[in-house]
Amino acid sequence: MNGRPAAGIPRRATISDVAREAGTGKTSVSRYLNGETNVLSSDLRGRIEAAIKRLDYRPNQMARGLKRGRNRLIGLLVADLTNPYTVEVLRGVEAACHALGLMPLVCNAANELDMERRYLQLMTTYRVEGVIVNALGVNEETLRPFGEGGTPAVLVDRTVEGLAADVVGLNNGGAVQLGLQHLIERGLDDITFVVQPYERVSSRRQREGAFREALELARAQGRALEGCTVKLDLGDDDALARTYAELDRHLDATLAAGKKRVAWFAANGPVALSLALHLHARYGANWQQYVALMSIDDSEWAELVGVTTIRQPTYQIGYRAVEFLNERIEGTDEPIREAMLEGELIARHSTVRSD
Repeated sequence: MNGRPAAGIPRRATISDVAREAGTGKTSVSRYLNGETNVLSSDLRGRIEAAIKRLDYRPNQMARGLKRGRNRLIGLLVADLTNPYTVEVLRGVEAACHALGLMPLVCNAANELDMERRYLQLMTTYRVEGVIVNALGVNEETLRPFGEGGTPAVLVDRTVEGLAADVVGLNNGGAVQLGLQHLIERGLDDITFVVQPYERVSSRRQREGAFREALELARAQGRALEGCTVKLDLGDDDALARTYAELDRHLDATLAAGKKRVAWFAANGPVALSLALHLHARYGANWQQYVALMSIDDSEWAELVGVTTIRQPTYQIGYRAVEFLNERIEGTDEPIREAMLEGELIARHSTVRSD
């Protein structure tokens, strides 16, 4: 191997080629590429520009960035790239990166803690200028190279205990209160909040806690409400079967007692989809006669089957996270910030009054 291109593959032009073609030195070409055109004559600028076009020269931005101590590369660690929430957040991240001249390095941990740790270590080797984290169980120790005193970090949707970092996400308490109030106004008085295991995920804990608080407040105001929280572990088939057996027993007993419908309030889109599939398998297309399903996250399928949702401002969450990170990269020393954005109620057929 002599480092030369294989036969038939054209060699990419270098900065030396551009300088030779323009009849100048590499320093002048470098100044042109770095935007220092004020120190170059108009004739020289024109020759360099023409040479770049003729040779189809494309500068190695990574190498140039490293030479200046900057590469404009940021890391984005996500828990699950198949989650529609993550996809929508990514749209905002990409738009903001394009606007600010950043390049995102996207790493999908696929809900595996070991993968989260490996990807964070990988990001340090790539010398990312900052990192946005929307992960499952990342802890303070794993994120130690980032955040305070190191590479800037911004957290999306969930916090990490012990780590002082900017956070962008949904106002979870407000979203749950909005949803519960809607269900109560629709005459539903038996409400089960269904959430994935929440011990390691702050946003799930916040939503579950907000549900209990809102339920207690409504009862204190004289509302006769039945309500509880049920954990739904989507990653454990045996646990999932047991939970559905529990939900079915409660639903059967409630309907047998003469109640027309109960409400299931899903903490996120994946939980809502699992609930809808279970109900459809048990009751067929008319499952909404028995259960009023509501969800945080407005997935496309929810609109198709008429499920009421709390829509998250996912695009804005992704965009704001990049803005926060870019400000940290540029050296802002503002106190730690939280941007908790409001959800929007999208009322559909699933929560129509049954009386």
